[in-house]
Amino acid sequence: MNNITMLSKDAVSAKTAECFITIEGNRYNFMQAISVEATMEKAKTEIPVLGRLAKGNKAAGVKGTGSATFHYNTSMFRKLMKRFQDTGEDIYFDMQITNEDPTSAAGRQSVILKDCNFDSVIVAKFDADSDDSLTEDMDFTFESFEMPETFSVLDGMK
Repeated sequence: MNNITMLSKDAVSAKTAECFITIEGNRYNFMQAISVEATMEKAKTEIPVLGRLAKGNKAAGVKGTGSATFHYNTSMFRKLMKRFQDTGEDIYFDMQITNEDPTSAAGRQSVILKDCNFDSVIVAKFDADSDDSLTEDMDFTFESFEMPETFSVLDGMK
């Protein structure tokens, strides 16, 4: 029996992550980001199968959704929402997220979320009763993703 387990140091810390957003050909260091999570979900169809009580499931497509929390110190998305309000022109953007923890043998992974589109934007905000800095949450969709860099296979995984 193989008793190899993951080394604690190989867990990846998010503190050194990077996030870049590309809007209309301009690339921005999205250093305001606190957290981002993106999920690609399969859309499945139930398949009745003769001779079985259980239905099968067949993937029929995918849908990308995500959420981000960031410091409330950029007008970037408010400007895009204002433009949409005034002209009806909806703007899509790409988001590149890179995780790399130099202490982990996992190495580096980069994912590029393609054709992101936010759902809503906070237009104005304040909280005079809080000692915390202002943050905002944003839900978004994306059409596809690329992985130009992937984590290494850790010792003991194969």
